[in-house]
Amino acid sequence: MINSTKKRVVLGMSGGIDSSVCAALLVEKGFDVIGITIKTYNYDEVGGTPEGDKSCCSLEGINEARIIAQQFEIPHYVLDFTKIFNDQIIENFRDEYMLGRTPNPCVICNRKIKWEELIAKSIQLGADYIAMGHYANLRLDKKLNRYIISRGKDLSKDQSYMLWNVTQESLSKTIFPLGEFTKEEVRQIARDKNLRNADKQESFEICFITDNSYERFLKFKDPNLEKNLDKGEVILNDKVVGHHKGYPFYTIGQRKGINISSSEPVYVTKINNKTNQITVGSEDDLKGNEVLASKLNLIKYENLNEGKNITVKIRYKDTDEPAFVKQLDGSGNGEGNVLIKFDKYKRAITPGQSIVFYENDDLVGGAIIDSVK
Repeated sequence: MINSTKKRVVLGMSGGIDSSVCAALLVEKGFDVIGITIKTYNYDEVGGTPEGDKSCCSLEGINEARIIAQQFEIPHYVLDFTKIFNDQIIENFRDEYMLGRTPNPCVICNRKIKWEELIAKSIQLGADYIAMGHYANLRLDKKLNRYIISRGKDLSKDQSYMLWNVTQESLSKTIFPLGEFTKEEVRQIARDKNLRNADKQESFEICFITDNSYERFLKFKDPNLEKNLDKGEVILNDKVVGHHKGYPFYTIGQRKGINISSSEPVYVTKINNKTNQITVGSEDDLKGNEVLASKLNLIKYENLNEGKNITVKIRYKDTDEPAFVKQLDGSGNGEGNVLIKFDKYKRAITPGQSIVFYENDDLVGGAIIDSVK
Protein backbone atom coordinates (compact mmCIF):
# COMPACT_ATOMS: atom_id res chain seq x y z
CA MET A 1 0.00 0.00 0.00
CA ILE A 2 1.07 3.60 -0.64
CA ASN A 3 3.04 5.25 2.17
CA SER A 4 0.48 7.32 4.05
CA THR A 5 2.61 10.20 5.45
CA LYS A 6 -0.73 11.63 6.52
CA LYS A 7 -2.13 11.55 2.99
CA ARG A 8 -5.87 12.18 2.82
CA VAL A 9 -7.93 9.44 1.21
CA VAL A 10 -11.63 9.27 0.40
CA LEU A 11 -12.93 5.75 1.00
CA GLY A 12 -16.01 4.47 -0.81
CA MET A 13 -18.07 2.88 1.98
CA SER A 14 -20.96 0.57 1.17
CA GLY A 15 -21.68 -0.64 4.67
CA GLY A 16 -20.34 -4.06 3.74
CA ILE A 17 -17.44 -5.96 5.27
CA ASP A 18 -14.91 -5.15 2.53
CA SER A 19 -15.07 -1.36 2.68
CA SER A 20 -15.30 -1.53 6.49
CA VAL A 21 -12.05 -3.48 6.69
CA CYS A 22 -10.52 -0.98 4.26
CA ALA A 23 -11.38 1.74 6.78
CA ALA A 24 -9.61 -0.23 9.53
CA LEU A 25 -6.49 -0.82 7.40
CA LEU A 26 -6.22 2.76 6.18
CA VAL A 27 -6.62 4.25 9.66
CA GLU A 28 -4.07 1.76 10.98
CA LYS A 29 -1.62 2.89 8.29
CA GLY A 30 -2.02 6.52 9.34
CA PHE A 31 -4.09 7.85 6.45
CA ASP A 32 -6.44 10.78 6.99
CA VAL A 33 -9.63 8.95 5.97
CA ILE A 34 -12.96 10.39 4.89
CA GLY A 35 -15.79 7.91 4.36
CA ILE A 36 -18.19 8.49 1.47
CA THR A 37 -21.36 6.54 0.69
CA ILE A 38 -23.06 7.35 -2.58
CA LYS A 39 -26.82 7.27 -3.12
CA THR A 40 -27.41 6.10 -6.66
CA TYR A 41 -31.14 5.57 -7.12
CA ASN A 42 -34.62 6.21 -5.76
CA TYR A 43 -37.18 3.42 -5.49
CA ASP A 44 -39.80 5.47 -7.30
CA GLU A 45 -37.47 5.54 -10.33
CA VAL A 46 -36.64 1.82 -10.51
CA GLY A 47 -39.58 0.06 -8.86
CA GLY A 48 -39.18 -2.78 -6.41
CA THR A 49 -39.27 -2.34 -2.67
CA PRO A 50 -36.80 -1.33 0.04
CA GLU A 51 -37.76 -4.42 2.03
CA GLY A 52 -34.84 -6.83 2.04
CA ASP A 53 -32.61 -4.47 0.07
CA LYS A 54 -29.02 -5.26 1.06
CA SER A 55 -27.32 -3.34 -1.74
CA CYS A 56 -24.50 -0.85 -1.30
CA CYS A 57 -26.86 2.07 -1.80
CA SER A 58 -29.70 0.96 0.47
CA LEU A 59 -30.73 2.77 3.63
CA GLU A 60 -29.33 -0.15 5.61
CA GLY A 61 -26.01 0.14 3.79
CA ILE A 62 -25.81 3.88 4.46
CA ASN A 63 -26.53 3.37 8.17
CA GLU A 64 -23.97 0.55 8.45
CA ALA A 65 -21.31 2.72 6.80
CA ARG A 66 -22.06 5.59 9.18
CA ILE A 67 -21.74 3.33 12.24
CA ILE A 68 -18.42 1.89 11.01
CA ALA A 69 -17.11 5.40 10.36
CA GLN A 70 -18.04 6.39 13.89
CA GLN A 71 -16.22 3.33 15.25
CA PHE A 72 -12.98 4.49 13.60
CA GLU A 73 -13.66 8.16 14.32
CA ILE A 74 -13.57 9.23 10.69
CA PRO A 75 -15.96 11.70 9.03
CA HIS A 76 -18.69 10.18 6.88
CA TYR A 77 -20.78 11.81 4.16
CA VAL A 78 -23.57 10.64 1.87
CA LEU A 79 -23.43 12.02 -1.68
CA ASP A 80 -26.52 12.14 -3.88
CA PHE A 81 -25.53 10.86 -7.33
CA THR A 82 -29.06 9.80 -8.27
CA LYS A 83 -29.43 12.05 -11.32
CA ILE A 84 -26.15 11.20 -13.03
CA PHE A 85 -26.55 7.54 -12.11
CA ASN A 86 -30.01 7.48 -13.66
CA ASP A 87 -28.86 9.28 -16.81
CA GLN A 88 -25.68 7.27 -17.42
CA ILE A 89 -26.27 3.87 -15.82
CA ILE A 90 -29.97 3.06 -15.41
CA GLU A 91 -31.08 4.49 -18.76
CA ASN A 92 -28.17 2.82 -20.54
CA PHE A 93 -29.11 -0.50 -18.92
CA ARG A 94 -32.69 -0.21 -20.16
CA ASP A 95 -31.60 0.97 -23.61
CA GLU A 96 -29.23 -1.98 -24.02
CA TYR A 97 -31.96 -4.50 -23.22
CA MET A 98 -34.24 -2.77 -25.70
CA LEU A 99 -31.53 -3.30 -28.32
CA GLY A 100 -31.60 -7.03 -27.58
CA ARG A 101 -28.30 -6.94 -25.70
CA THR A 102 -27.34 -8.03 -22.18
CA PRO A 103 -25.50 -5.15 -20.45
CA ASN A 104 -23.15 -5.10 -17.49
CA PRO A 105 -23.90 -1.79 -15.75
CA CYS A 106 -21.24 -2.23 -13.06
CA VAL A 107 -18.35 -1.63 -15.47
CA ILE A 108 -19.85 1.67 -16.62
CA CYS A 109 -20.67 2.66 -13.05
CA ASN A 110 -17.10 1.94 -11.98
CA ARG A 111 -15.67 4.31 -14.57
CA LYS A 112 -18.24 7.09 -14.49
CA ILE A 113 -19.58 7.09 -10.94
CA LYS A 114 -17.35 5.24 -8.47
CA TRP A 115 -14.19 6.70 -9.98
CA GLU A 116 -14.64 9.86 -12.05
CA GLU A 117 -17.46 11.42 -10.03
CA LEU A 118 -16.05 10.32 -6.69
CA ILE A 119 -12.56 11.58 -7.58
CA ALA A 120 -14.04 14.96 -8.51
CA LYS A 121 -15.67 15.14 -5.06
CA SER A 122 -12.49 13.91 -3.35
CA ILE A 123 -10.51 16.77 -4.91
CA GLN A 124 -13.01 19.21 -3.41
CA LEU A 125 -12.33 17.56 -0.05
CA GLY A 126 -8.58 17.99 -0.46
CA ALA A 127 -7.93 14.26 -0.82
CA ASP A 128 -4.91 12.76 -2.56
CA TYR A 129 -6.48 9.37 -3.29
CA ILE A 130 -9.67 7.38 -3.30
CA ALA A 131 -9.75 3.84 -1.89
CA MET A 132 -12.05 0.97 -2.89
CA GLY A 133 -12.71 -2.42 -1.36
CA HIS A 134 -12.16 -4.38 -4.57
CA TYR A 135 -10.14 -7.59 -4.54
CA ALA A 136 -7.49 -6.46 -7.01
CA ASN A 137 -3.94 -5.14 -7.02
CA LEU A 138 -2.52 -1.98 -8.56
CA ARG A 139 1.03 -0.93 -9.37
CA LEU A 140 2.86 1.68 -11.41
CA ASP A 141 5.03 0.12 -14.11
CA LYS A 142 7.70 2.77 -14.70
CA LYS A 143 8.97 1.10 -17.86
CA LEU A 144 5.53 1.13 -19.49
CA ASN A 145 4.55 4.34 -17.68
CA ARG A 146 1.17 2.76 -16.95
CA TYR A 147 -0.85 1.98 -13.85
CA ILE A 148 -1.55 -1.74 -14.06
CA ILE A 149 -4.31 -3.68 -12.35
CA SER A 150 -3.63 -7.32 -11.59
CA ARG A 151 -5.71 -10.09 -10.06
CA GLY A 152 -6.23 -10.12 -6.31
CA LYS A 153 -4.70 -12.77 -4.06
CA ASP A 154 -8.08 -14.46 -3.61
CA LEU A 155 -8.79 -15.67 -7.15
CA SER A 156 -12.27 -16.81 -6.15
CA LYS A 157 -13.13 -13.20 -5.27
CA ASP A 158 -10.93 -11.41 -7.82
CA GLN A 159 -12.70 -8.32 -9.18
CA SER A 160 -10.23 -7.18 -11.82
CA TYR A 161 -12.74 -8.16 -14.54
CA MET A 162 -15.06 -5.39 -13.34
CA LEU A 163 -12.29 -2.76 -13.46
CA TRP A 164 -11.25 -2.88 -17.13
CA ASN A 165 -13.07 0.37 -17.93
CA VAL A 166 -11.31 2.58 -15.35
CA THR A 167 -8.98 5.20 -16.86
CA GLN A 168 -5.27 5.66 -16.25
CA GLU A 169 -5.94 9.06 -14.75
CA SER A 170 -8.37 7.55 -12.25
CA LEU A 171 -6.00 4.69 -11.40
CA SER A 172 -3.25 7.18 -10.59
CA LYS A 173 -5.41 8.32 -7.66
CA THR A 174 -6.53 4.87 -6.48
CA ILE A 175 -5.70 2.54 -3.59
CA PHE A 176 -6.91 -1.09 -3.28
CA PRO A 177 -6.23 -2.07 0.35
CA LEU A 178 -7.61 -5.64 -0.02
CA GLY A 179 -5.59 -6.88 -2.99
CA GLU A 180 -3.20 -8.95 -0.86
CA PHE A 181 -5.91 -10.54 1.31
CA THR A 182 -8.29 -13.46 0.87
CA LYS A 183 -11.95 -13.05 1.77
CA GLU A 184 -11.51 -15.21 4.86
CA GLU A 185 -8.55 -13.12 5.97
CA VAL A 186 -10.71 -10.01 5.57
CA ARG A 187 -13.45 -11.60 7.67
CA GLN A 188 -10.91 -12.45 10.36
CA ILE A 189 -9.65 -8.86 10.43
CA ALA A 190 -13.27 -7.74 10.81
CA ARG A 191 -13.76 -10.11 13.74
CA ASP A 192 -10.51 -8.99 15.35
CA LYS A 193 -11.63 -5.35 15.01
CA ASN A 194 -15.07 -6.20 16.42
CA LEU A 195 -16.83 -4.95 13.31
CA ARG A 196 -20.59 -5.49 13.52
CA ASN A 197 -20.76 -6.66 9.89
CA ALA A 198 -17.94 -9.25 10.12
CA ASP A 199 -20.26 -12.07 9.08
CA LYS A 200 -22.58 -10.09 6.83
CA GLN A 201 -23.52 -11.94 3.66
CA GLU A 202 -22.65 -10.48 0.28
CA SER A 203 -25.17 -9.16 -2.21
CA PHE A 204 -24.69 -10.13 -5.84
CA GLU A 205 -27.68 -8.39 -7.43
CA ILE A 206 -27.41 -5.23 -9.50
CA CYS A 207 -27.86 -2.49 -6.91
CA PHE A 208 -30.88 -0.79 -8.48
CA ILE A 209 -32.74 -4.08 -9.14
CA THR A 210 -33.11 -5.21 -5.54
CA ASP A 211 -35.37 -8.17 -6.33
CA ASN A 212 -33.03 -9.37 -9.11
CA SER A 213 -35.97 -9.33 -11.57
CA TYR A 214 -34.87 -7.65 -14.79
CA GLU A 215 -38.25 -8.39 -16.33
CA ARG A 216 -40.07 -6.57 -13.52
CA PHE A 217 -37.69 -3.61 -13.89
CA LEU A 218 -38.20 -3.33 -17.66
CA LYS A 219 -41.98 -3.51 -17.28
CA PHE A 220 -41.83 -0.83 -14.59
CA LYS A 221 -39.93 1.46 -16.96
CA ASP A 222 -42.45 0.81 -19.73
CA PRO A 223 -45.85 -0.46 -18.49
CA ASN A 224 -46.91 -1.22 -22.10
CA LEU A 225 -43.82 -3.25 -22.90
CA GLU A 226 -45.29 -6.72 -22.50
CA LYS A 227 -48.50 -5.78 -24.32
CA ASN A 228 -46.54 -4.32 -27.24
CA LEU A 229 -44.09 -7.21 -27.58
CA ASP A 230 -46.12 -10.25 -26.56
CA LYS A 231 -46.48 -13.08 -29.09
CA GLY A 232 -43.13 -12.49 -30.77
CA GLU A 233 -41.95 -15.34 -32.99
CA VAL A 234 -39.56 -18.09 -31.93
CA ILE A 235 -37.46 -19.27 -34.90
CA LEU A 236 -35.86 -22.73 -35.17
CA ASN A 237 -34.20 -23.88 -38.40
CA ASP A 238 -35.72 -20.86 -40.22
CA LYS A 239 -39.26 -21.85 -39.19
CA VAL A 240 -41.67 -20.30 -36.71
CA VAL A 241 -42.09 -22.90 -33.95
CA GLY A 242 -43.74 -20.85 -31.23
CA HIS A 243 -44.20 -17.47 -29.62
CA HIS A 244 -42.51 -15.64 -26.75
CA LYS A 245 -43.45 -12.82 -24.36
CA GLY A 246 -41.06 -10.17 -25.71
CA TYR A 247 -37.42 -10.20 -26.85
CA PRO A 248 -36.01 -8.05 -23.96
CA PHE A 249 -36.92 -10.81 -21.51
CA TYR A 250 -34.38 -13.25 -23.01
CA THR A 251 -30.62 -13.52 -23.21
CA ILE A 252 -28.17 -15.54 -25.29
CA GLY A 253 -27.74 -19.08 -23.97
CA GLN A 254 -31.06 -19.10 -22.11
CA ARG A 255 -32.84 -22.45 -22.05
CA LYS A 256 -35.70 -22.04 -19.59
CA GLY A 257 -38.86 -20.10 -20.35
CA ILE A 258 -38.81 -20.49 -24.13
CA ASN A 259 -42.00 -22.62 -24.05
CA ILE A 260 -41.69 -24.58 -27.26
CA SER A 261 -41.81 -28.32 -27.87
CA SER A 262 -38.57 -29.90 -29.02
CA SER A 263 -37.12 -33.39 -28.87
CA GLU A 264 -33.71 -31.90 -28.01
CA PRO A 265 -32.71 -29.06 -25.65
CA VAL A 266 -32.79 -25.67 -27.36
CA TYR A 267 -31.19 -22.38 -26.35
CA VAL A 268 -31.59 -18.76 -27.37
CA THR A 269 -28.90 -18.13 -30.00
CA LYS A 270 -29.98 -14.77 -31.47
CA ILE A 271 -32.20 -11.84 -30.47
CA ASN A 272 -33.63 -9.46 -33.08
CA ASN A 273 -34.99 -6.28 -31.50
CA LYS A 274 -36.26 -4.94 -34.85
CA THR A 275 -38.52 -7.92 -35.63
CA ASN A 276 -39.20 -9.03 -32.03
CA GLN A 277 -37.92 -12.50 -32.93
CA ILE A 278 -35.70 -14.83 -30.95
CA THR A 279 -33.84 -17.62 -32.69
CA VAL A 280 -33.18 -20.88 -30.88
CA GLY A 281 -30.83 -23.73 -31.65
CA SER A 282 -28.67 -26.49 -30.29
CA GLU A 283 -25.69 -26.30 -27.96
CA ASP A 284 -23.42 -26.26 -31.01
CA ASP A 285 -25.26 -23.23 -32.38
CA LEU A 286 -24.14 -21.27 -29.32
CA LYS A 287 -20.46 -21.70 -30.12
CA GLY A 288 -18.32 -18.97 -31.63
CA ASN A 289 -14.65 -18.02 -31.76
CA GLU A 290 -14.44 -14.59 -33.39
CA VAL A 291 -15.69 -11.45 -31.66
CA LEU A 292 -15.96 -7.80 -32.61
CA ALA A 293 -16.11 -5.46 -29.62
CA SER A 294 -16.21 -1.69 -29.10
CA LYS A 295 -15.52 0.98 -26.45
CA LEU A 296 -12.04 -0.45 -25.96
CA ASN A 297 -10.24 0.64 -22.80
CA LEU A 298 -6.64 -0.42 -22.28
CA ILE A 299 -4.92 -0.74 -18.91
CA LYS A 300 -1.51 -2.34 -19.42
CA TYR A 301 -0.55 -1.07 -22.88
CA GLU A 302 -1.09 2.17 -24.75
CA ASN A 303 -2.43 0.26 -27.77
CA LEU A 304 -2.82 -3.21 -29.26
CA ASN A 305 -2.35 -2.12 -32.86
CA GLU A 306 0.04 -4.99 -33.60
CA GLY A 307 -2.13 -7.54 -31.81
CA LYS A 308 -1.20 -9.86 -28.96
CA ASN A 309 -1.67 -13.49 -28.06
CA ILE A 310 -3.09 -13.25 -24.54
CA THR A 311 -6.02 -14.73 -22.60
CA VAL A 312 -9.61 -13.50 -22.59
CA LYS A 313 -12.74 -13.80 -20.42
CA ILE A 314 -16.27 -13.29 -21.78
CA ARG A 315 -18.01 -13.07 -18.39
CA TYR A 316 -17.09 -12.54 -14.75
CA LYS A 317 -17.13 -16.23 -13.73
CA ASP A 318 -15.54 -17.38 -16.98
CA THR A 319 -12.07 -18.91 -17.19
CA ASP A 320 -9.84 -16.83 -19.44
CA GLU A 321 -8.64 -18.72 -22.50
CA PRO A 322 -6.03 -18.08 -25.23
CA ALA A 323 -6.96 -15.66 -28.00
CA PHE A 324 -5.41 -13.20 -30.45
CA VAL A 325 -6.49 -9.64 -29.67
CA LYS A 326 -5.98 -6.80 -32.17
CA GLN A 327 -7.05 -3.18 -31.88
CA LEU A 328 -8.68 -2.00 -35.11
CA ASP A 329 -9.01 1.74 -34.46
CA GLY A 330 -9.57 4.37 -31.80
CA SER A 331 -7.56 5.59 -28.86
CA GLY A 332 -8.06 2.62 -26.57
CA ASN A 333 -9.22 5.01 -23.86
CA GLY A 334 -12.89 4.05 -23.84
CA GLU A 335 -13.22 4.21 -27.61
CA GLY A 336 -12.20 2.11 -30.57
CA ASN A 337 -12.95 -1.35 -31.92
CA VAL A 338 -11.12 -4.58 -31.29
CA LEU A 339 -11.08 -8.03 -32.89
CA ILE A 340 -10.72 -11.13 -30.71
CA LYS A 341 -10.05 -14.58 -32.18
CA PHE A 342 -10.15 -17.44 -29.69
CA ASP A 343 -8.01 -20.51 -30.20
CA LYS A 344 -11.05 -22.66 -29.33
CA TYR A 345 -14.78 -22.14 -29.58
CA LYS A 346 -16.53 -20.38 -26.70
CA ARG A 347 -20.12 -20.91 -25.59
CA ALA A 348 -22.78 -18.19 -25.49
CA ILE A 349 -20.69 -15.11 -26.25
CA THR A 350 -23.25 -12.39 -25.54
CA PRO A 351 -23.53 -8.92 -27.12
CA GLY A 352 -23.55 -6.20 -24.48
CA GLN A 353 -21.36 -8.10 -22.05
CA SER A 354 -17.75 -7.24 -21.22
CA ILE A 355 -14.89 -9.07 -22.88
CA VAL A 356 -11.73 -8.70 -20.81
CA PHE A 357 -8.07 -9.39 -21.65
CA TYR A 358 -5.25 -10.69 -19.42
CA GLU A 359 -1.53 -11.27 -19.67
CA ASN A 360 -0.78 -13.74 -16.90
CA ASP A 361 -2.34 -11.98 -13.88
CA ASP A 362 -2.20 -8.48 -15.36
CA LEU A 363 -5.37 -6.86 -16.69
CA VAL A 364 -4.62 -5.74 -20.25
CA GLY A 365 -7.98 -4.11 -20.93
CA GLY A 366 -11.48 -4.82 -22.14
CA ALA A 367 -14.37 -3.84 -24.40
CA ILE A 368 -18.09 -4.38 -24.98
CA ILE A 369 -19.11 -7.33 -27.17
CA ASP A 370 -20.94 -6.27 -30.34
CA SER A 371 -21.07 -9.34 -32.59
CA VAL A 372 -19.91 -12.95 -32.77
CA LYS A 373 -18.95 -15.39 -35.52
